[in-house]
Amino acid sequence: MASSIRDLMRTPRPFDLVGVLFTGIAVTALVGAITNAVNALVSPRYFVTILGWQHLPPDAIWRASVAQGAFEGLLVGLFLSAVFTTGTGIITGACCTYLFAAKHLLGIVAGAVVFWILGGLAAMGLAALSPEFYRAAFIGVPDDFDAMLGYAWVGGSIWGIQLGGLLSVVVSLVVLRTNWRGERLPS
Repeated sequence: MASSIRDLMRTPRPFDLVGVLFTGIAVTALVGAITNAVNALVSPRYFVTILGWQHLPPDAIWRASVAQGAFEGLLVGLFLSAVFTTGTGIITGACCTYLFAAKHLLGIVAGAVVFWILGGLAAMGLAALSPEFYRAAFIGVPDDFDAMLGYAWVGGSIWGIQLGGLLSVVVSLVVLRTNWRGERLPS
């Protein structure tokens, strides 16, 4: 029995890796849409200012923000999923199952969402600590304190999820490598 499990772990599964690649892209687009849906509720002004959406009617800004999040998530997902899938293929010799890789992909998503929150909170903290600096350092920051905090949340959360997603891919590949070696140890 143990030798058959080891044999299975040596069987190349390139289609599982292709599935992981497409899952990563789809999940990243979904996460981009969801996080921008929240961000557009917090500060639609951010999107109007940064993306130049002054021509859009107010009721269209939320929908456009969700679409923008899905599009940007798709683009970021293409890159990060390609890095993760390539790394996974190299580490496992393209022999891991879809489920094994998908568990680590889920860790990347969780890490990116945590960094989305941390980035938003950090930017809000910076804006609250020094509103003058924040207004001077970033484009179009509102004068109203509460509006500035919402604006800061959106900008910080976007930076947080992008940088956190990249960091999460690196950490996930390290964890995947450790887990793969653990699975391959003879019993």
